[in-house]
Amino acid sequence: MLTLNDVTVRYGRFAAVDRVNWSVGSGTEAVTALLGPSGCGKSTLLRAVAGLEPVAAGVISWDGTDLAKVPPHRRDFGVVFQDGQLFPGRTVAQNIGYGLARRRIRGAAASRRIEEMLDLVRLQGYGSRPVAALSGGQAQRVALARALAPEPRLLLLDEPLAAVDSQLRESLAEAIGEIVRAAVTPTVLVTHDHREAALMADAVSVMRAGTIVQTDAASRLWHRPIDHDTASFLGARAVVSGSVRQQVLTTAFGTASLADDVSFGSVTDGPCEVALRPESVIASPDPNGGAVIEHAAALVSSWRVRVTTADGSTLEGISSHPVKAGDRVQIRLDAGALAVIAR
Repeated sequence: MLTLNDVTVRYGRFAAVDRVNWSVGSGTEAVTALLGPSGCGKSTLLRAVAGLEPVAAGVISWDGTDLAKVPPHRRDFGVVFQDGQLFPGRTVAQNIGYGLARRRIRGAAASRRIEEMLDLVRLQGYGSRPVAALSGGQAQRVALARALAPEPRLLLLDEPLAAVDSQLRESLAEAIGEIVRAAVTPTVLVTHDHREAALMADAVSVMRAGTIVQTDAASRLWHRPIDHDTASFLGARAVVSGSVRQQVLTTAFGTASLADDVSFGSVTDGPCEVALRPESVIASPDPNGGAVIEHAAALVSSWRVRVTTADGSTLEGISSHPVKAGDRVQIRLDAGALAVIAR
C-alpha cells in the first residue's frame, strides 16, 4: 500500500503539493485516478511518488517503509508519461525488454515475458516492428507493456492519453483499464479528463490547488461531489436549491427519485444544493410549458438548449425533439445525471 502523510512539494516558496494525505492500494480498487485541472499539482505529486521530485515535508511510504532514501530505480514503480518516451531506433520487443535486461532477465525467460506483454496489450506479432512505425495508440500500449514487464509493485500513468487522437481516446482508455486489471498491478492514473477517469478508474481522488479534496468511487463522486467547485469541474452548469424527503428530491424545476440509483447513498432529509449538468435537464415541447428556449443547437441525435424558466432562471438542457428559440417547453429532471452536493 502506498501512503502519503502530510506530503508537500515546493518550487521556491510555491507549494505545488500542499500537505497531502492519501493512500492507494488499501482496498479492492485496482486503478485510482488522480483527477484535477491543469496546474493543480497532480503530475508533481506523481513525480514525487516516483522519486523524481524532492519532497519538502511529509512522508511517502510503501507498506510502512519510508521511501525518502530510496532512489527512483529502486522503488520498483513503473511509470508511463504522456508521450510514452519509447526508445527510438529500437524495436517494440527491445523497448519492452529494457526493464527486464536491467533486472538481468535475458534469453528465453525475457522472450517469454515479452510475448506475454505483447499478448496482454493486444499487439501480438509486433515485436520486430520499429517503434517509429507505430500509431500513437499502439506506442502508448508498448510503453504500458514496457512498464509492466518487470512486474512493478505500483504503476504510475501520467496523462497517458494526452498525445492520442481524440477519436481513439475512449477505446484506448477502456483498453488500458482492462490491461492493468489483468496485470493485477495497483495503478495510479493522472488525468484532467473526468470521462477518462470514469472509463479507467475504480476510485477517483479529486485534486485542487495542491491538495486532495475528495476521494470516492467514480459513480458516487459524480452524484455526491463535495462542493461547488468539484461539481463544476465534473460538468455542472448550475447549482440550485432543493430539498430531500425520503429520498425524493424536490426543486423549483421538478422532482426526482434518488432511491433508484445506489450511488446517491442515503441522502439526509432536509434542504440541499443540486448540481445540474445539461443532461440533467430534459426539455420537451409543450405550448403550455413553463420555460422558453433562448437558444438551441442540433447535436447528433438531440438538441442542446438554453432555457429561461418562469422564475427567470437560466438552465442548460437537452431535448430529444426538434426545437428552436422561442419555443415553449416543459422541463423535468433526470436523477441519473444530476448531483446532490455532499454536506
